[in-house]
Amino acid sequence: MIAYFSSLDLTALLRACPGGIAQGLIWGIMALGVFMTFRMLNFADLTVDGSFATGGAVCIMLIMKGCNPEVALIVSFAAGLIAGLVTGILHTVFGIPDILAGILTQLGLWSVNLKLLGGKSNQAINVNLVTLHITSNARFLSRTIIIMVVFCAILISILYWYLGTEQGSAIRATGINPKMSRAQGINTDAMKVLALALSNGMVALAGGILAQFQGFADANMGRGAIVIGLAAVIIGEVIGEAIFKKGMNFILRLGFVVVGGVIYYLVYVLVLWLKFPANDMKLLTALVVAAFLAVPYLKEKKKSSFHKVARENKKSGIISGKGEE
Repeated sequence: MIAYFSSLDLTALLRACPGGIAQGLIWGIMALGVFMTFRMLNFADLTVDGSFATGGAVCIMLIMKGCNPEVALIVSFAAGLIAGLVTGILHTVFGIPDILAGILTQLGLWSVNLKLLGGKSNQAINVNLVTLHITSNARFLSRTIIIMVVFCAILISILYWYLGTEQGSAIRATGINPKMSRAQGINTDAMKVLALALSNGMVALAGGILAQFQGFADANMGRGAIVIGLAAVIIGEVIGEAIFKKGMNFILRLGFVVVGGVIYYLVYVLVLWLKFPANDMKLLTALVVAAFLAVPYLKEKKKSSFHKVARENKKSGIISGKGEE
């Protein structure tokens, strides 16, 4: 045990943290897309595993063709919109259940992504020949982090404003109570399609940014993305509610989704520093998500009136039989 801890290099952990923060911010954008369907619509959209890779593939291939990296990100966002639109149509027009609709789109995107990558499983760009503002190069990591913080703040502000508009409120109402929304004249099917398109647009945008950050796109880069997105959403919400409690408003909730992504990747860095096998990360992620999903339920159960009464009765001896005869 002593030999194990003595083999750990604290400076190596500190050097790895900036990269973890940068990746966490990128995945935080992806988590905002997951938040839009998971929390706004109560829709477990599995399309994101495919659309994330689509965004990366589109971005890298356009840059290889000489396209401006920033323009490539806009096209990545548009590609994600189309992916979400397909899932929305499958669900609303053809009546396919939400989970199956997402799986079908994700499955189709696997072939699409391979075609986008020229039939290869991955494609890389020469980072020395392209000017990238978002890069994993250690010399420019601080700049990358600042750019991502500003970008996330702008995106959160836009999302907060949009979801407060009439159309955004209609999306939120659709997720809260579809029947009442239809009674109020809201086209709930159209709102679902729109939300799915915007959600996958943000996911694909994050995929494009990550592809630029690491310098390549891979057909498998979106595998497990939904789990990471859910982890970021849930970790952020639990921590935010623990800090602000009833003062946790909507814009703070959006902000803590991104914070959740950063925390997740810092934990990832810590686990790798502790020399855990990288192959175990999916299992650890599943355990973390399960734990954070259980926390709100257990807290609510603890606060429930019946549980509280039972606890008080137990203290007074009514249940245990220690009360007066």
